[in-house]
Amino acid sequence: MTRGILEVLLVDACDLRNMDFFGKMDPYVLIHYGNQMRKSTIAREQGRAPVWNQKFTFDVEYKEHQQYKLNFVIMDKDTFSKDDYVGEATIYVTDVVSLGVEKGTSELKPAKYRVVLHNKKYYGEIRVGISFTRKVEDDGDKDLGGWKQSSI
Repeated sequence: MTRGILEVLLVDACDLRNMDFFGKMDPYVLIHYGNQMRKSTIAREQGRAPVWNQKFTFDVEYKEHQQYKLNFVIMDKDTFSKDDYVGEATIYVTDVVSLGVEKGTSELKPAKYRVVLHNKKYYGEIRVGISFTRKVEDDGDKDLGGWKQSSI
């Protein structure tokens, strides 16, 4: 089994659905990969066009014929009530991971992905870059020298 690191660059978003009637939204993003989850910082008072410029890493165990995807859930932080759902985007990264396993590394430059609402309508975009780097497997029992290899 091959392992690696999936690195996600959360750049920014634009034209998001405004969830606040007064003032500007405070959006943040929950990024899910399998059972791993990361949370961005809150883009305070940045409204419909937040900028994060944050990197996140996820551990990957590569298995052939499996589909790999990232899910980005955009939320609006509220002080006195439950945070509001703004929308989400799903990015399938199977090709990036499999190419990275084969060549050692692969990358998708930052690109825009549509944000989808619960009713399946598009509302805004999120910009994300993705890279995958294969981990070099080390052989733990392959100590050179020392008492294990001694003839005594």
